[in-house]
Amino acid sequence: MLGVKVKDNESIDRAINRFKKMMTRSRVLMEYKERQQYLKPSEERREAHKKSVREERKRRRDEWR
Repeated sequence: MLGVKVKDNESIDRAINRFKKMMTRSRVLMEYKERQQYLKPSEERREAHKKSVREERKRRRDEWR
């Protein structure tokens, strides 16, 4: 469980921003979203392959320029 202690003379907004950064770095929300829907292992592999193809195309497109 993540938690943030508000330091002396620190505004609540700044503490909230620190908490948000901790959440994104810990990948808690991303893991939660991934677990919302089950994907079969074959579908995960297919999606990973599609992603790698897209990234490779993007890299090649950027190299061309």
